[in-house]
Parts: sequence; C-alpha cells; structure tokens
Amino acid sequence: MRGTGISGPSGPSSPEPWRLQLSHLWDELLFSSVELAPPPERELPAARRATQVRRILVLSVSAGAGHVRAAQAIVAHANADFGLLDVRHVDVMSLVPLWFRKVYSDLYMKLASGLPEAWGWLYRKTDREPGGSLPQRARRLVQRLCTRALFKLVADFAPDAIVCTHFLPAEVLATAVMNGELDVPVWVQVTDFDLHQMWVHDGVTGYFVANEELAWRLQALGVPPGRAVVNGIPVMPGFVHRPDRSSAAARFSLDPAKTTVLMMGGGSGMGLEASLVRSLLQQQPDVQLVVMAGRNRALLAMLTSMVNEFPNQLRAIGFTDEVPALMACADLAITKPGGLSTSECLVAGLPMLLVNPIPGQEERNAAWLMQEGVALRADDPVTLQFRLSRLLQDRSALASMRAKALSLAAPGSAHELLRRVVRR
Repeated sequence: MRGTGISGPSGPSSPEPWRLQLSHLWDELLFSSVELAPPPERELPAARRATQVRRILVLSVSAGAGHVRAAQAIVAHANADFGLLDVRHVDVMSLVPLWFRKVYSDLYMKLASGLPEAWGWLYRKTDREPGGSLPQRARRLVQRLCTRALFKLVADFAPDAIVCTHFLPAEVLATAVMNGELDVPVWVQVTDFDLHQMWVHDGVTGYFVANEELAWRLQALGVPPGRAVVNGIPVMPGFVHRPDRSSAAARFSLDPAKTTVLMMGGGSGMGLEASLVRSLLQQQPDVQLVVMAGRNRALLAMLTSMVNEFPNQLRAIGFTDEVPALMACADLAITKPGGLSTSECLVAGLPMLLVNPIPGQEERNAAWLMQEGVALRADDPVTLQFRLSRLLQDRSALASMRAKALSLAAPGSAHELLRRVVRR
C-alpha cells in the first residue's frame, strides 16, 4: 500500500530497479569492514539429556517484534504456572557480531518499510530454494561462525530443553543435534499462520504451530504427525486475563458505551499517518479512535496536537504495555497482520481490519484470517474508510466476527507448549 496514506515510506527515489537497490544495501551491510572470526578449535561437547525438564532456554531473534513477544509470553506463563521451572529468555541478536545483527534486524526493517516488494521476493525465493544449494550452504556457514557465543550460552546454562521462536537458532541448534554436538531437545514455536521452509529442520524434537493447516504442511515436508502440536501462538498472560470493559475504559478516559476502534501500527508505529487518522475521525464523529503510535515519536507528536481538535474522539498513545486493557475497550482493531498482534486480537475477541501487510508472511497471515471470517483487508485509505463504515453499521457482522475470533483464539498456547516440553 505504498503511496496510499496507510503504508510507510515508498522507498528510495532512485530509478534503479528494487532488486539492484537490494543488492547494493546487502553489499553495504555485509561487506563493509567485516572480518569473520575463525571457527572454534573444538566443538561443543554433547550435553547429557536430562531425565526431567527443570531448566528451559527460550531463544528469539529481534527481527520484528513478534518473535521476541512470543518468547516473553512463554517465560511469563512459565513464571506464573510452572513455579519449579527455571526459564531464561535470550535474544540471539545480543550474541552475534554487530554486522550480522544489522543484516538480520536492520535489513529486515529497511526492506519491510521501504522496499516491501524486495522482501516479498526474498521470502518466496528462500521458501523454494533447495537446502543443498550454494547460497543456502553459505548462509548456514556464516550463521555457524556468527553464533559461536550461542553454543557457549547453551553450555553455561545447561538447559534440559530449548524452545526457539525464530528459525535462526532452530536451524543452528538442530544442525548441531544432527552432527552429534548437542544432546538437548530443541523445540520450535512458529509465530505466523504461515510456514516457511526455514522453520523446518532435521534434529528438531517437535513443532508448535498455529493451526491444523500448518501441521498438515509439516507432514507434507516429512515431519512425523506426532511431532507437530497445534497450540496457537503464545500471548502474554495479560491478554488472557483482561480487565472488564468499564474499568479498562476508565484508565484511558474513554466512554465504555461508545463504539471504540483501536488502530495499531506495531511497536514502530509503521504505516500510520496523521492524515488518515484525521479522515477517519471526520468520517466517524460518534466513534472513539485510540491510535497506538508505538515508538514513532513524530507521529505521536502530530496525533497529540490533534487531540484538542477531537477531544472526545481521539486518544493518542505511544509505546505501552497496556495493550490488553486497550483491547478490552475496543470493538474493532485496525492492524497490520503480524502473527503476534493478530493472535492477541483473537484472544481478545476483536474483529480486524487488516492494513499494510508485508509481502510474504503477513500477506499469508491476512489470507488465513480472512478465510476464517475474522478479518477484512483494506489496501488503501478509501477502502479502509468504506469497510470501517460498513462494519460499524452492521452490528450482526461484527458480532459474528467476534464469535469466530474467540473460537479461533488460543489463550492456553504457552501453557500447552510448556506442558508438552516438560512432559517430554
């Protein structure tokens, strides 16, 4: 939706094709002052498999917020419901060289916001590419060299089980298992409603997935049925135990009797524009609009300046941990189709208007949510205004979408994952 008023930057103004721009960006990040350290002199000794799981290492990667939030949710539920467990969460990006972190985190954000077509092409290409191809072998070699500190962490913490909410540590550790270098069960929690082949590796003990379709696809890729568990996507306990609408509305000076729409752009506030917010407020004068600007300070400042113009309609909120309470106030969410944010909406029973899907996993997330009848998609501001107006006029459609969302919700996702890992 670039150039529509919903999406983020439309990308560089250079006339070069986006594939050439991607190549230049990759070269700048990857080959600027890069010195690969030599491999370790010896491999990590095999760890003895524990007979009883007491210590769990949860690994995420901060390429987008969803993988980290899923890991945090697992730890939070473990602390609340599994008091005897020692569960530790580590972002693998804190263990790798700076240049590698830029490739994994910064490059992803640059492509997702500025060159989404390039990200979509890369996503599809890597999903089809044979695992034994030269690019894939080179990628695995670089990953191995850059994640040596991960193996030290595993040796020092000595977990009885490892849970990965991103495919990078899953691939590295599963390979170590297959090579006889690691004897710890490695589990994978997929954090989207789609399954990219980079999640799937020999050496993984089991997979936790969002729906039956993904379990079916794992079987099609050769994973035995017993190793795929349909548990949903983990969300924080606050979404499971939300406050009631009235008390939540009071926190934010909202009228619980009025229709409330929650507009989210993710932790970075990506894709939101003040002009679009103004149009929605003018179109829906009887609706309360809560806009979460995340860490986008410029957007938050513009929205805050608009509050005086729309004092009884607009609430502008920066990055916050009170999303569960905000969802408890809302009748509808306007959101990007990230795996975590939409899973939180499902648990809250929120119908969704999906905007700004990143080509690749978010487009596939959107397709599944629309197929299940819990969301509509708007690819430009005019379509968003039209569909919002229609939904708010058709209360029976909203009620149906809410009921379907609650039926798809997986509030016990993290608990089920932990129960399975401990039992194993």
